[in-house]
Amino acid sequence: MISLHDLPRYDMPQNDLHQNDLHHTDKLRNDLYLKALAGEPVPRPPVWMMRQAGRYLPSYLKLQEKYDFFTRCETPELVAEITCLPIDEIGPDAAILFSDILVVPRALGQSIEMKSGVGPVLENPIQSEDQALALKPVDVAEALGYVMKGIRATNERLAGRVPLIGFSGAPWTLLCYMVEGRGSKDFSKAKAFCYEYPHAAHHVLSLLTDITVDYLNAQIRAGVHAVQVFDSWAGLLGPDDFNTFAMPYLQRITEEVKGAPVVLFAKGAWYALELLSWQTRAAALSIDWTVGPEYARQAAGWDITLQGNYDPSRLLSPVPVIRDQVKSMIDRFGKDRYIVNLGHGILPNVPVDHAKAFVDAVKSY
Repeated sequence: MISLHDLPRYDMPQNDLHQNDLHHTDKLRNDLYLKALAGEPVPRPPVWMMRQAGRYLPSYLKLQEKYDFFTRCETPELVAEITCLPIDEIGPDAAILFSDILVVPRALGQSIEMKSGVGPVLENPIQSEDQALALKPVDVAEALGYVMKGIRATNERLAGRVPLIGFSGAPWTLLCYMVEGRGSKDFSKAKAFCYEYPHAAHHVLSLLTDITVDYLNAQIRAGVHAVQVFDSWAGLLGPDDFNTFAMPYLQRITEEVKGAPVVLFAKGAWYALELLSWQTRAAALSIDWTVGPEYARQAAGWDITLQGNYDPSRLLSPVPVIRDQVKSMIDRFGKDRYIVNLGHGILPNVPVDHAKAFVDAVKSY
């Protein structure tokens, strides 16, 4: 049986990746994150946390009380302030832009309300084949230009302290929300739609891929140093369905996004690590806490950076336990070609000093 490791790898020479994709790094005072993405040796791995500017920070909650969610996303000064909160208070090695993956469905005309205790609710989900096929491309510069303004404002406020990460949702995950209309444990409506109307589903996925490529390239031109693609619901697909509804579009994104490294986070799709490593141009793969470091390294190989995979709930442990677990995690992954992160977003009930202990434990490694 032929292993993927025997096949040609979608890859760029590491020197080209570093010189062409890691742009305007000369202005950065801390480039550990970018060095880890490029595969360069580092004294310690870099650390940041998904959703690190979110609801666990009292300073963020004050802004949440004053401004509704999409006002926060669409106002450059608020985007810059919120993105920089964890840099000022926690001290990670990278900032991730404050935004949301659902700005893309919103740009396509879907009305979205963030309901307390429920999450996002899309008022006009896709319910028919005709509805799906009627979706048309959007001008990213016009529909999502506010994101690029937020990037520029954020870089001014960061002043070169750390790199800025841009992001988008993956086509499969965006389709889940656009069809289901809200969060779900199984997204059964979205999956049923794909099975019943595969032509319409692929039209939506292809359109979302086109928009995502344009959107991420625009973010890079605006000044982000790397981009991450969140396929949060990839794990709901079995291997065959992943290869049909997710993988081809993730491949296209990594091939067509230019000028900065691309990180893929196919949450729950542990079975696809080897495929994603060898058959995409991703600079790194982010993994959740259900995947052991040893398995992840074996599947992905040593020629790609891994990111993750601390269980967010573990941040509720006593601080000494957090410190010990972080050290053990780094020992198991190895300090090079590794970015310390959570296996998903930080929880709202995590104490700030525990989040800081997580970051400090990496810095003292």
